[in-house]
Amino acid sequence: MQYNKTETMTTPTRKLGIIAGGGSIPKMLIKHCLKTGRDFFVLAIEGNAEADLIDDQNIPHQWIRIGQAGTGFKRFAEEKVKDVVMIGTIRRPGFFDLVPDLRTTAFFARLGLKSIGDDGILRALVKEIEGEGMTVRGIHEVMTELLVKDGILGRHKPDRQAQEDIRRGLEVAAELGRLDVGQAVIVQQGLVLGVEGIEGTDELIRRCGEYRRKGDGGVLVKLRKPQQDMRIDLPTIGTRTIERAKETGLRGVVVHSGNGLIVDEPEVIRLADKYGIFVMGVNPGDYLK
Repeated sequence: MQYNKTETMTTPTRKLGIIAGGGSIPKMLIKHCLKTGRDFFVLAIEGNAEADLIDDQNIPHQWIRIGQAGTGFKRFAEEKVKDVVMIGTIRRPGFFDLVPDLRTTAFFARLGLKSIGDDGILRALVKEIEGEGMTVRGIHEVMTELLVKDGILGRHKPDRQAQEDIRRGLEVAAELGRLDVGQAVIVQQGLVLGVEGIEGTDELIRRCGEYRRKGDGGVLVKLRKPQQDMRIDLPTIGTRTIERAKETGLRGVVVHSGNGLIVDEPEVIRLADKYGIFVMGVNPGDYLK
């Protein structure tokens, strides 16, 4: 979709549509819009968006199931939405959630088996939205402060063993991403304890706690997939990541700098410093030469 280049993400005339899943970022985006005066409308995904997402009924919104994409497109058109951000986690849906409206049925029929993998489906959804005359944006285009900076983000630094674990983690995560499997891996003392699948990062950390070896703890590495659209599902960490890392004995969290998100960076750094955990933004090319 073409539009006047003088219009930016902060231009009040370009109404923002927010497709909200779980986690805290959707609510942060709503608050950002209210603070900056950006006109917006929220489609909150039932069973995924937090219950208190719309704690002010004056916030323009509609709750929909995953299978009601057609209903959502129609509402966005009625609201004259120009830009769309898809943000938040989506849990594995139940049967009722997937019962499609007519528009979504047609979308699934066109999709067929050609878009296997999470990214393939998301890319197809982006194409569908933009076919409606809207422009899909990344959350980082609206809230640039969420992007992970390069380098050490707190007091603690990785030692030589941790540096080797980071290198190994980057190698494995890059291959996982190439295969569209997941974004994260945990490595301890050179051994891969686990890789992320459909369960998500929190469950990966919990599961790897059962395989922890004696000695120095492991490192969590999260990378954007090589083919991944920057507008959708960027690797993300927040305070819950640090709390889970502490619970399972990890000593470091590494995220793709400039290609991942950090939610509430000051609090993440405060907790990491308190628990003795290092947090880093890393460019894989600096390690994998």
